[in-house]
Amino acid sequence: MSETNGIEYGPLEELIGVWEGGAGVDVAPEPDGTETNPYYETITYSAAGNVTNAEIQNLSVVHYHQIVSRKSDGEVFHNETGYWMWDSDTKTVMHSLVIPRAVCVLAGGKFTGEKDADGRIVINVAASLDDESWKIIQSPFMLENARTREFRQEVLIGQGRLSYSETTILDIYGKEFEHTDQNELTLKQT
Repeated sequence: MSETNGIEYGPLEELIGVWEGGAGVDVAPEPDGTETNPYYETITYSAAGNVTNAEIQNLSVVHYHQIVSRKSDGEVFHNETGYWMWDSDTKTVMHSLVIPRAVCVLAGGKFTGEKDADGRIVINVAASLDDESWKIIQSPFMLENARTREFRQEVLIGQGRLSYSETTILDIYGKEFEHTDQNELTLKQT
């Protein structure tokens, strides 16, 4: 895998930079069904260096900030920050994220080296309330009224393009709902 300033970021190396995309589609729950929001966004990924845990585990870390705006009115409706981490010893990718709804996710998955038909790197991570390793933490209000039970994300990266699709399984408005987001972005600045 490639290195930046002597640090091996593994499959995360390709993320580093500023990405923009205007073909996003958000399908969100509403009390009487669903709401579909076309959106545009900017995601900034920054190399954050290495960290060592318990003097044993070494992680390479990429920080990110994602700002998502509705196409209909230009209003920001999603603001997320977090970290992507790479453990080269175990070939594990981790994604920790926080959204300002009192929900935190630590998702993870093994990196297999898989590539899509276009030769882009494939990264898959997941978390759930019941998983012993990859967890979702949320406030008591959210647990009671809009419980996030599961999070799955696939990222395809390479050749100046980043595509993602994510599904969040929610218990909201008295039913189970699949909240989905997907977009394709292009690299604007490294």
